[in-house]
Amino acid sequence: MMLFPMFLRLEHRPCLVVGAGRIAGDKIDSLLISGARVHVVAPDTKPPVDEWILEHKVTWRRGGFEPSDLDGKFLVIDATPAEELHAVIFEEASRRGVLCNIVDDPNRCDFHFPAIVRRGDLQLAISTGGQSPALAQRLRRELEAQFGPSYEDWISQLGEARRRLMSIPMDPEQRKALLHRLAGPEAYQAFVSSVGRASSKGGFL
Repeated sequence: MMLFPMFLRLEHRPCLVVGAGRIAGDKIDSLLISGARVHVVAPDTKPPVDEWILEHKVTWRRGGFEPSDLDGKFLVIDATPAEELHAVIFEEASRRGVLCNIVDDPNRCDFHFPAIVRRGDLQLAISTGGQSPALAQRLRRELEAQFGPSYEDWISQLGEARRRLMSIPMDPEQRKALLHRLAGPEAYQAFVSSVGRASSKGGFL
């Protein structure tokens, strides 16, 4: 089945992660970057999850999963190796309308974690529908080389330019053409050159 690609706003949304090991840590990190309110259920914790608990970045209930852990949650991620739990969590989540991701079990996933290239507000997400995470990771490395760190400042500049243009009375088609020109490869090369000149003169990147 073809997945529907979308970017979710998770800021302040309550999300549940079952498990607190290395894999859970990777998922929690992604949720925290998105501003989610993360609750962890696990018998014990490991770095960096225990550090996030001490820093009050996540909340933690010691113990095993219980259906009531899903109360009020927007999504749940099962990052445990306990296969007997997978079906239980997925069925409970489906019954309650909670989005569910069972790590390494594509058939029990309402959504998948893509491989992501982040350059500020620019995010490039690659998904293979859970079929080949290794391919997604290879493509991510290639895109990281293609879209370097300078894109973070450029996307910010583009946002400022768009806001200015949207505030000026202008023919819609003229505005559209100008916005596309500002986002073109020539404009990017000019931006990179200007940053390089500023850096060589002791300016800030």
